[in-house]
Amino acid sequence: MKVAITRETQDEETRVAAVPDTVKRLRALNLEVVVERGAGSASMITDEEYEAAGATLAESAAQALQGAEVVLKVRRPSTEELALIEEGAIVLAVMDPYGQEQALDAMAKAGITAFAMELMPRITRAQSMDVLSSQANLAGYRAVVEAAQVFDRALPLMMTAAGTVPAAKVFVMGAGVAGLQAIATAKRLGASVSATDVRPAAKEQVASLGGKFIAVEDEEFKAAETAGGYAKEMSAEYQAKQAALVEEHISKQDIVITTALIPGRPAPKLITKAMLARMRPGSVVVDLAVERGGNVEGSVADQVSEVEGIKLIGYGNLAGRIATSASLLYSRNLLAFLTTLVDKEQGHLAIDFDDALVKATALTHQGRRIHPSFGGVAEEAESNKETRA
Repeated sequence: MKVAITRETQDEETRVAAVPDTVKRLRALNLEVVVERGAGSASMITDEEYEAAGATLAESAAQALQGAEVVLKVRRPSTEELALIEEGAIVLAVMDPYGQEQALDAMAKAGITAFAMELMPRITRAQSMDVLSSQANLAGYRAVVEAAQVFDRALPLMMTAAGTVPAAKVFVMGAGVAGLQAIATAKRLGASVSATDVRPAAKEQVASLGGKFIAVEDEEFKAAETAGGYAKEMSAEYQAKQAALVEEHISKQDIVITTALIPGRPAPKLITKAMLARMRPGSVVVDLAVERGGNVEGSVADQVSEVEGIKLIGYGNLAGRIATSASLLYSRNLLAFLTTLVDKEQGHLAIDFDDALVKATALTHQGRRIHPSFGGVAEEAESNKETRA
């Protein structure tokens, strides 16, 4: 069975869906691996490294995709790529399905079975497949690095013969995976760190990393977490109280990092221009939610802008700014999931549509949408199990 990896076509996407290590593991599953030349160049992986790992190199995406039953990608296939993918092939990628009905219909019409890696359920069995966590970890780390680069003062406390340099104050809004990594990184760099989140469990997590927790801890706060571990959308009343507390706290900070996202919704606005105006000139704000509209009023996607004298960093693909590490982790997420879809002895697809992982991630199959959250219907019982040579 042929597995294809092509160069990503979306602007500014530097990651790749396989690295030499995962190519070796795919080959160990009796799978043929074909990689388009140059696919890993932006992640500093040479064609020779792929060849040494057992991959065959293709001169173009069309050649790589010809006859491929499995396609591994970082981003959802473009219209041009869909025309090259074989009908009946499975595609594993970050699909960004919310509000993308036209793109979902295009994948269904192309006859592919599309799996959205970002919909992987947060269960123990799926931890090694959780692309949101692996990439958010790196984004949280990179957010602090980017902030430190444009911040015109030192982060750690420095006691010198010429005097003392105070530690920078870093405030992280949202203590999920990205936020916790940002807290940990800022602490390692010597900053004084505080954080906020609407989930009660976050308080202990922030404290364990040495951060100070900032939140309005009322009754609504105590019930503000979904069964899946995500933050619930809070009432207008709570948001107003929290905003007042945060506005006062932000005015004393040097660096603020926002990470708040709600699946399927625009990013909540956490910081207004009025809040920015209260910060000291030269302070820095990093908006990790800029691809979903942003948490910060005035942030611009893929730019460092200045609002009210504050530098706003709005890079949309922070994990992609450390592409070598991001590709390593992402490709291992793909490998872990693909392994569950393959008969290891025979080396062909064996997809069980009753499997919890498949149910959570499969978007299209046999010419139609099948995910109930995106206009699909469940598979018929007799087609719940598919084995294809």
